[in-house]
Amino acid sequence: MKGKRLTAMLESEIDYFEAHREELLAKHRHQFVVVKGSELIGAFSTDEEAITEGARRFGLESFLVRKVEESEEPINIPALTLGILGANTPRPV
Repeated sequence: MKGKRLTAMLESEIDYFEAHREELLAKHRHQFVVVKGSELIGAFSTDEEAITEGARRFGLESFLVRKVEESEEPINIPALTLGILGANTPRPV
């Protein structure tokens, strides 16, 4: 159930990634991209860099981090999948 809800939350980001996959492969193969809405935010060498930048820019709002590869292997972040990162914190991210 949570996987479907996360997919619905990131629908426009996933649509953007899929629509631009060939362009992303040409420019950012093997990198991690951050997508928010229908905008590419940036490409990074590691998933940690991508997640850090996404969190810095968007805080607790959803954003997509994907490795640009021919075949898709989504990043699994247990805290995000379990909804732990959805907690409202008084401290800035």
